[in-house]
Amino acid sequence: MALSNEQQLELQTQLQQAVVACGERCLYFAAKWSAELLNSFATSNDDRIDENGNTDIDDDTNTPPPVDLTNHNRKEARLEAKELPRYLLAKSLFDCREFDRCAAVFLPTPLPHSTPSPQVTSPTRLPLSTANHRLSSPYNAKGKAALGRQAAKPQAHALPRNLSQKALFLALYARYMSGEKRKNEDSETILGPADGPVTANKEIPGILALLEEHFNARGGLQDITNSQGWLDYLYGIALLRTKSDALAKQWLLRSVNLQPYNWSAWLELASLVGSPEEMQQFSEHLPRNIMSLFFHIHCSQELYQQTPEVFHTLAQMESIFPRSAYLQQQKATLHYHAKDHESALHIFGTLLKEQPYRLDGMEIFSEVLYLLPDRPKLATLASIASDTDKFRPETNCILGNYYSLISEHEKAILHFRRALTLDRNFQAAWTLMGHEYIELKNTQAAIESYRRAVDTNRKDYRAWYGLGQGYEMLECHSYSLFYYQRAAALRPGEPKMWAAVGNAYAKCNKPANAIQAFKRALVVGSQMDATSSFGSSPAGNDPLAHA
Repeated sequence: MALSNEQQLELQTQLQQAVVACGERCLYFAAKWSAELLNSFATSNDDRIDENGNTDIDDDTNTPPPVDLTNHNRKEARLEAKELPRYLLAKSLFDCREFDRCAAVFLPTPLPHSTPSPQVTSPTRLPLSTANHRLSSPYNAKGKAALGRQAAKPQAHALPRNLSQKALFLALYARYMSGEKRKNEDSETILGPADGPVTANKEIPGILALLEEHFNARGGLQDITNSQGWLDYLYGIALLRTKSDALAKQWLLRSVNLQPYNWSAWLELASLVGSPEEMQQFSEHLPRNIMSLFFHIHCSQELYQQTPEVFHTLAQMESIFPRSAYLQQQKATLHYHAKDHESALHIFGTLLKEQPYRLDGMEIFSEVLYLLPDRPKLATLASIASDTDKFRPETNCILGNYYSLISEHEKAILHFRRALTLDRNFQAAWTLMGHEYIELKNTQAAIESYRRAVDTNRKDYRAWYGLGQGYEMLECHSYSLFYYQRAAALRPGEPKMWAAVGNAYAKCNKPANAIQAFKRALVVGSQMDATSSFGSSPAGNDPLAHA
């Protein structure tokens, strides 16, 4: 895929605008992702340096125009101009992590705490039209778009008038982050009595109530003319946290169509894709631009789809962004999932050499080194990560894998717990900690770790397999069978999954089903060691522990 100079300039401009717009709304991860991509083209302005070391600033042939974020909605533009001093204060407070003070700049009154229970009127119908990408949704008798429930009469003080969408987003996002901060504080110890679903973000009901009022006043899902896509994204996040997945899907689809360069919205949408068939359904309603291809690559990697089509799409993106660390990371991860550890090792090694301070995805590199195994390189990686940032979950996962490799499982667990203290949604740490508890024969802690892993990412077959191991150790074979089947459904091409299913069937006194599962294992795999693959021991040095 080759872009003309005009197309590349247009793409650069859009990425620049995305970096600034996401930064203005404190969506730091999305801003970083777009900024990395912006600097991944084949040539950049910084590369044009003459023999005297001077940049050729006179050649503006391929220079994108200055970023123009002028709001074309005159009302919104006037409100943003009027709010500028308060916005600058709120943004500074957010950057200092004073979330409550930030929200109070625009929302001085407490948020309502009514608990909405959104339901989708027509959950089987996706909201976007393939013809014009407009959203369709059921209407109530008065023509207002149904947001899932009839909104309660808004309180006079609930939603301030004459507040721009940018200011409202920043204030509500600050409330959301404040709730997440308190949730982590209330959760206390990892795997403690208050950790997990029992402790919720208490700000979400109020955020949902205000956003519902905001969107009902503007026509709901149907009317996209008055929305910028940012509040839609926030509404989708809040709905996801209340398990309203079908409705969240509609709002996130609307968000990525209105604001396609917000990578955070794409990641939330990807969490709702559970199978290749669902991914195909999604593709019919996505914007027709380059971001949809990135979404396809990301979802394929999460669904373990190492198909020629995926690698072809990846090659197309690499032709446009040959210096993209993100694409290299995805390519290496795809090879890792395909058990091509040497290719994954080479790509990750090159990436580490080119960007030694980039820790994103390096925990996967450590898993590759664990499997080979390559203790010296894993020790080097752990040293580099520790020198870069000791307080990143990736660093602690790397250290945990190193200590696991040298059989110091208690120290490994300590680092995985540190990773989760830094980010309780860092799914890899939950799975890896479960493996360590299996090694220590602490079955209950292993099961709880795996449960938290699948709560964070239901597409991780290793966590489902680990749950099967845990219940097999407890001799709960019907439970074990269920979890092994979930793992096999996610990785149907992995013979060890079917071997585990066959084992579980045999222990449930279902020999016919066991035989079918073992046959399936033989079909999808080559010669297997009968002891390691069909043995009865579920724990210990299982080759799938870090696979």
